[in-house]
Amino acid sequence: MRFSTGVTRGTWLVIVLATIACASPPQREMDQAQGAIDAARAADAERYAATEFKAATDALKQANDAVTARDYRLALNYALTSREQAQNAARTSADTQAKLRGDVERAMAEARALIDQTRARLNGPGAAQIPRNTRRTAQQRLTQLEGDLQKADAALKAEEYMEADRLLMGVKKQIESIVPTPSRGGTSQSLRRGVE
Repeated sequence: MRFSTGVTRGTWLVIVLATIACASPPQREMDQAQGAIDAARAADAERYAATEFKAATDALKQANDAVTARDYRLALNYALTSREQAQNAARTSADTQAKLRGDVERAMAEARALIDQTRARLNGPGAAQIPRNTRRTAQQRLTQLEGDLQKADAALKAEEYMEADRLLMGVKKQIESIVPTPSRGGTSQSLRRGVE
């Protein structure tokens, strides 16, 4: 009998503690979730980890809805989920930005090399075989593309990696199309191959 009374008392104690723990909103956990969301927003997760960031904000909204419905246990679960999702969003954002920055820097180096190669071929010894108007137009386009490359570089410095990447994609395609497909073999063909 004493054993069962001890078990009963222990069970009641657990129930009372659980009731007390869930008798008030999980404000501390919800504040932590909001702080994690704010940190993720500062890490630009809205742009670079949109799925995780939205999951975090949705979970916090559901936590607030659960508090309104006085389901504090559910609110606690949503608040913890929100915090975890926000922390994931911040990490994913940082990783994505680092990768994109590296990709953009490589693409800029490639674009600069393509511009230099194309300009060298347009001004080199075999340039006489390229019609003067074609050469002049190609040089003007190269100058414009160098301006676009400078815009991409400014976007990179401003940490606008997606914009820099978008600008570079256009630049590389245009550089590759500057020299027309030759009607004759020889120098023009090798010029085309050097740009590709």
